[in-house]
Amino acid sequence: MTNIAIIIPARYASKRFPGKPLALLRDREVLGHVVDRAREAIASFPSAQILVATDDDRILDYCKSISVNAVLTSPDLPTGTDRVLVAAQSLNPVPDIVLNLQGDSPFVYSDMIKAVIQALIDNPSLDIATPVTQLTWAGLDKLRNAKKTTPFSGTTVIRNHDGTARWFSKSIIPSLKIESKIRGEDENELSPVFRHLGLYCFRYAALARFAALPASHFEKLEELEQLRALENGMSIMTVPVDFKGRPAMNGIDSPEDLARAEAIMQSMIGA
Repeated sequence: MTNIAIIIPARYASKRFPGKPLALLRDREVLGHVVDRAREAIASFPSAQILVATDDDRILDYCKSISVNAVLTSPDLPTGTDRVLVAAQSLNPVPDIVLNLQGDSPFVYSDMIKAVIQALIDNPSLDIATPVTQLTWAGLDKLRNAKKTTPFSGTTVIRNHDGTARWFSKSIIPSLKIESKIRGEDENELSPVFRHLGLYCFRYAALARFAALPASHFEKLEELEQLRALENGMSIMTVPVDFKGRPAMNGIDSPEDLARAEAIMQSMIGA
């Protein structure tokens, strides 16, 4: 049986939005929404467990209040991935597959979590799996508008023919010089742009190797950890997922993002 751990890094001392895991989104903390998604997902994997990895006693106390296991990790760890590795190493046995579910991503749904875990189970040669969604033209316009106020919120990806990732960027890629020629009248038609969702599933050996590598050149420029994997020849399978009409949004990186998430949840209630 494959041992699976869903580890949720939840850092209080965020530079852009301090305390965001405990920020209220409707009637529940952001981290609470994420834990709910993880709990829905592990029902499909009997050997799976959930562990929050945090840097702060306030988040540790919150995890106790919602009955989810948590471990306190050093606040000096440079990235969430390092926090995930330390948390995975605290488990006995060490898991075969480690899913890094960001504690600020309440709109990553349980079927998406299951899809990336299954991708690694089904493909033993892969190092990492991560979900992507192909944007409609209307969705692409929304992303462009969001970047006017928060330009570094939201990541896109170029995929190879076999579905593995060629490149990620906080800019919108590919640049569409011929957009006027290929864009149809139906705004629900799919554009050529894939948006990356902040969810990573690692084989444990790949996670340990990745964390041991120094930050790479383009990783530093874009502040995207996954570029370190690509620059060092690691394979990242991009798994297309469908939001099925559900709200779509990247992780909450700023107070403006929280306001957008609040508006989305309000629209769901009013629908």
